Amino acid sequence: MARIDFALITSLHIIYPPLTIGLSLLIFFSEWRWLRTDQEKWYRLTRFFEKLFIINFGAGVATGVTMEMAFGILFGPFSTAAGPVFGHMLGFETITAFMYEAGFVGLMIFGWHKIGRRMHLFATFNVALASLLSAFWIVAANSWMQSPAGVKMVGGQFLVGNWLEIIFNPDSMTAIPHMIVACLELSLFFVAAVSAWQLLKQRNVAVFAPALRLVLPVMLIVAAGQIWIGDSLGRTVAHEQPAALAAMEGHFKTDNPDGSPNTKWNVVMWPNADKSDTVWAFGIPHVLSVLEDHKWVSRVPGLDQFKPENRPPVVVPFYSFRVMVAIGFALFGVSAWGLWLLLRGRLANRKISDFENRWFLRAVLASAFLPYLAIWTGWWTREVARQPWVVYGLMTVHDGRSQLSAAAEVVWFIGFAIFSFGVLFATAYFLFKVIAKGPDMETKIPRERDEDHQSLGTLPPIETAADAQ
Repeated sequence: MARIDFALITSLHIIYPPLTIGLSLLIFFSEWRWLRTDQEKWYRLTRFFEKLFIINFGAGVATGVTMEMAFGILFGPFSTAAGPVFGHMLGFETITAFMYEAGFVGLMIFGWHKIGRRMHLFATFNVALASLLSAFWIVAANSWMQSPAGVKMVGGQFLVGNWLEIIFNPDSMTAIPHMIVACLELSLFFVAAVSAWQLLKQRNVAVFAPALRLVLPVMLIVAAGQIWIGDSLGRTVAHEQPAALAAMEGHFKTDNPDGSPNTKWNVVMWPNADKSDTVWAFGIPHVLSVLEDHKWVSRVPGLDQFKPENRPPVVVPFYSFRVMVAIGFALFGVSAWGLWLLLRGRLANRKISDFENRWFLRAVLASAFLPYLAIWTGWWTREVARQPWVVYGLMTVHDGRSQLSAAAEVVWFIGFAIFSFGVLFATAYFLFKVIAKGPDMETKIPRERDEDHQSLGTLPPIETAADAQ
């Protein structure tokens, strides 16, 4: 129940931070383009997506606080034992990222027409930077749970040995880029989907057509980069968590009956009850060793190399991993399609809503949910494949969980579910409401000539004696 409860909380929380992180970067770029070109479309895009950012940001804060509570409630012994390490890293995130972001997000939201344009861009930049720092600390803390380094256990408590080894542990070096790129990929497809919806409705074409054309090449680069980084992270998992890798690949037998390495990669399979082999499977020879070692034949440890009690569940990480990978290639395909249309000149303002482009716009719109599903399945793979460990190789989930009764677990589950789904439905409602309304095309645009006064507020000019006379 503790695992299910925490899975619900984290799955509903992780919807929000990736969009906050990636969208803040895109808003900063849009505002920077407005300052460079002084074109109205970039100002309208900035203000429009800023509204969506605010809604999503608030939901992330609310559910993030709930997740912090859940650590102490559901996993009290882990929180106590790992407090000197894990607790400090969450504290670093609060001080250097969350409070930093909170200091500038008010300027970004309420500073229009009150501070200068360059100062407002500076505030937006700091919101984006703080969001990246937040991702860095949270993923670094989780990576330490995946590949604990730089600590020693004394009296049942993790004590810090080397902070650099803790923060830059083997898993974090690939997991952090993987997550940040995932945030950017999700946000690019979010912007593309919102733009596609407006274009299908033939609304504000002059604003959203340039936005779609701008993100398409970046989407392709990011999608390709994410596939490459994902492969690197898979090799890290193979080195640091071979049992997790075996579960992700449904790899039970290290060797064939004749003693040769088992290089078969299972496309689909179903494990037997004791996770010692498959009931049925369809696999391709040599692909497993190519994926994991980049060699035609190599020996990849199977689950038979680990004690039965240390073998993770198989079905969830196996199929979650495949869904995530399939989505990665699907997003790359949609991006390539869009770039092909762009290079052929079919996405010009006057053509972009033509009938021949509508299937592409629908595909972009339908793709909006895929990055969310990829992040979900990626985290389910990562967390379930680590079982039975809460800190890999050092503390089991059984030892780290709070000794709550089943009734108490159910009560907390219901309470967290009501709150988390309430935030989800409210967030979806307001996001769709703002998207349906579209950008505000009436608000006065701040002008460069107003900056000298705006940078200090609306202070009147100082009157000298000569002026008075």
